[in-house]
Amino acid sequence: MVKNNLKSLIVILGIIGALMIGIIYYHYQYPNTQNRIFGVTYMTMNNPFYEVINNELLKAIEDNGDQLLVRDPALDVDKQIEQIYSFIDYHVDGIFINPIDSEKITPALEAAHQAGIPVIVVDAPVKNEELVNCTIVSDNYDAGVQCANDMMKRFDSARIVLLKHTNVKSAKDRIDGFLDTIDGLSQYQVVDEGECEGQVELAMPLMEDILQRQSNIDVVMALNDPSALGALAALEAHHQENTVVYGVDGTPDMKTLIGDHAMIAGTVAQSPISIGNLAAEKMYEYLAGKDIENEVVIPVQLINEDNIEIYDETGWQ
Repeated sequence: MVKNNLKSLIVILGIIGALMIGIIYYHYQYPNTQNRIFGVTYMTMNNPFYEVINNELLKAIEDNGDQLLVRDPALDVDKQIEQIYSFIDYHVDGIFINPIDSEKITPALEAAHQAGIPVIVVDAPVKNEELVNCTIVSDNYDAGVQCANDMMKRFDSARIVLLKHTNVKSAKDRIDGFLDTIDGLSQYQVVDEGECEGQVELAMPLMEDILQRQSNIDVVMALNDPSALGALAALEAHHQENTVVYGVDGTPDMKTLIGDHAMIAGTVAQSPISIGNLAAEKMYEYLAGKDIENEVVIPVQLINEDNIEIYDETGWQ
């Protein structure tokens, strides 16, 4: 009798062990069976704009009892592609992407699409938008238009430098909006330009190199605020106090300079708070079976000395 009981106990323990191993394996292979898991990869986290988007996205997802896997490819498109594939292998419920290169990530987007994983793009659109479920962006073209219009109010003519990040469509749209607005107006001349990837540490030496070639610059049109601040540092080091700088973002750092620093003409306010909230909202709407927009374009507004008082200089929009 004792032997039979012992054998029965061993069999029961074996069954329990097998079930536990099966459960562990299942949850490893399909981790989203209870709470949802999402992945997000940004161009870089070396930019407060993306930190704010991520904070809002993380808060919305955790408030739903879900989890967000955050990845920083540090402006390395190959690394970002690997991160997207790792999300697919992990069977996440959804992916948020801030693309480094609008075209190069296409194969990874195709893989996510084939796996049936919804993708929400934030801040910078991809080339093949049919591969994603929703794109949430600022009106980047209008940001450039507003900077150009403000410049023309200040200057009857101007020698202009452009600081660019051409591989990213949102950044390219800003510069295109600026250039299209002054197109055909010979009194506004682009005398130099360069690629800085929107980074302070790249924009400053780039601007210093440009100043070696161009001693007379009236305006710097920068694709974003970090590159505008890099340009400002170089201009100040070279005592070019008569040059004015435009940025795009509406960062606290830029807003605190408007009105108190004559060289900062303005910055176009984006709302990373809205982008983060909308990204989470559209993802959950899609997962609930609702129809969502292919694109959400958020209006932008130039901040200059005329309206700075209505903005919070210490925080984001």
